[in-house]
Amino acid sequence: MTADTAHSAPPPEGSGVDAPALRLAETLDVAIARLEQARPFAKFRHQRPVLDVVARLQAMPGGLDAIAAQAARMDAAGLFAGSDWDRPETLLPQLVGGTLSSEDPVSAALELTSLARFLAVATGQARHDNLHSDQARHFLTQVLALNLRDIFLPPDETARMLGERYDRKRRALTYIFEHIGLTDVLGVLVTEIWRLLEQRSVQVGVAKDMIAQIAIALHEKGTEPGNERLGAERLVSALFGPTVASLDDPGTAVYLDRIAHFDEAGLSREAMGFARAMHDTGLVSDYHAAFVTWAVDYADRPLVPEALGLGSRGLDSWRNYRRLIQDLIGAAVTPATPQAVYGLAMLLERGILHHAPMVPALDRQLQLTVRGQARERLIQGFGEAVPPEAHLLAGVVQVLGQPLGIGQGANPTCQAARAIAMWALIEPDYLLHIVTQAAEFDTVLMQFEGTAIDAADLPVGLAGFGPIDADPVSVLLVSHLDRIYAEMGRLCAGRDGDPHRWINPQFHGWWVARDCAVAVDVTSGRLTGYDTFLRRFMSSYHPLFNGDRPVSHPQPAGIAVTDPQGQFVGWHAIAILRVGEDQAGKMRVYFYNPNNDSGQDWGGGAVVSTGGNGERHGEGSLEFEQFLSRVYLFHDDPLRGTETDHDVPQEVIDHIRDLATGSWAAGRLPEIPPRGA
Repeated sequence: MTADTAHSAPPPEGSGVDAPALRLAETLDVAIARLEQARPFAKFRHQRPVLDVVARLQAMPGGLDAIAAQAARMDAAGLFAGSDWDRPETLLPQLVGGTLSSEDPVSAALELTSLARFLAVATGQARHDNLHSDQARHFLTQVLALNLRDIFLPPDETARMLGERYDRKRRALTYIFEHIGLTDVLGVLVTEIWRLLEQRSVQVGVAKDMIAQIAIALHEKGTEPGNERLGAERLVSALFGPTVASLDDPGTAVYLDRIAHFDEAGLSREAMGFARAMHDTGLVSDYHAAFVTWAVDYADRPLVPEALGLGSRGLDSWRNYRRLIQDLIGAAVTPATPQAVYGLAMLLERGILHHAPMVPALDRQLQLTVRGQARERLIQGFGEAVPPEAHLLAGVVQVLGQPLGIGQGANPTCQAARAIAMWALIEPDYLLHIVTQAAEFDTVLMQFEGTAIDAADLPVGLAGFGPIDADPVSVLLVSHLDRIYAEMGRLCAGRDGDPHRWINPQFHGWWVARDCAVAVDVTSGRLTGYDTFLRRFMSSYHPLFNGDRPVSHPQPAGIAVTDPQGQFVGWHAIAILRVGEDQAGKMRVYFYNPNNDSGQDWGGGAVVSTGGNGERHGEGSLEFEQFLSRVYLFHDDPLRGTETDHDVPQEVIDHIRDLATGSWAAGRLPEIPPRGA
């Protein structure tokens, strides 16, 4: 490999490499020089010191720039000699992501340096005898397309388990993305954004940032005409110009001046255009938020219902509770909180204002003053562009309108996120009750079997003093709920079996079935009575074996999360929402996953679907047997008889057991006692 520019020295001062990285880059320069001088048979002795420096350098600000500057020289010096990376034309892009997050930092450093070599060739900074620039760019495009979620999405369970290894991978991929650009991965990126939007998450900042990057790329570089560009422009227009008057993205001040001169027909077209774009994507343009706040005071005709895109149930809520809705718009919809418009529309469509406690509870929320540490947490998470009360009210409106859009962020707090979502779905007045407690008194009070629990008296839990990468309601509540959940676990100490048997009904609410089945022995971690466990789940939830009874209230369940190779990652809390046939006649379990993205590959063909198989917004689904193969805990009615358990065919049980033991349960089979024992 040869370079078009000299690489005989580390990056100079002013190159964007920070001082500590610059000093380490000088060490790298010395290590490369020794590798260059080594005879071919001794190269392997001098490769490791180079890779050790690369591994340290890549974590520093500006370190990736230093590595990229020396990539061609390292290759020419023989860094890859004797390894699979020595022939770049044979490398597979699907293996890159796993190696970047490898437990072995040397392998990860080798992969990173290889990517830097591809980048040098792709951008014309170096040449390689066996690699053309187009080949290098195509390879990097494939790598980015295969790992888009690691660049743009919040960490999932696997990422949280990987820790620094995940951060290492994300830094490398982001660096490549910044230098390769968007055009080549536009189609994949647009598809990924639509997949995420279909789930209707409360947090859409990541999606909006991705769309903003697309808008910049289309404006500066453009792309060839085609489906990819059309899909991209559809997203960009929904955010930056969804109507005739906002099409040129003039800024909200100019926009409001324009519509002040519109007649009723023109205003109606604007309102319907906003509603159409919002319900198509789940995103709210800043122009839409400005229009709605302006339309509240428009006296000639009610434009708000049109701008919200309300159906019959939403219109009924508007007619009965117009004063409250206008107050909510005035306080919750601001330039900093435009997504409250979509949350409000969904809240009205749910019809929950007809639930007697909700109107006074929301009136109380409008008058709420956030105090103490709760106020500081909200300011830390969302800034001071608008008061914390506005952020919290906007968050409440969104959570009530989009209960299944709540995510845990990069926090190990799936139980708390699940609880908030389920309260918003089933008992929204109770959710507002504890929001008030947390906002005014910076604590939450609950009970466990008659014992009062005050979060303020408890030690800090897994969530620390609260996440900041979550919605405002979660930022306010999660630290308290996390402490309470842990305290309930401590109160269960000494009891036989899994503590969730007692915690879940007390923590979540009356609607959790009081009996609990667990597939894993708490002490040994091995499967216990697994066939009975599977039969019981089938008889409780499968319509063919439970008398066709639907799930009346979502039920908490625990799953064993696995990676795309089927390897066990960790335990995770979800909620079973419903069971039914999809369009193809396959029985599926539809469930809520508090992770920010439900679409996950759990290996062995268990790829969670979030759209196209009968899912509603926010649901994930799997075919029944695939789902059950990952369940380790579920709740059941203690009054249900077991007479139908034996109706489940043995071949079905065998198939599900094989799916489980081929993935997370592979090392959890019961020990067979020695003969004669």
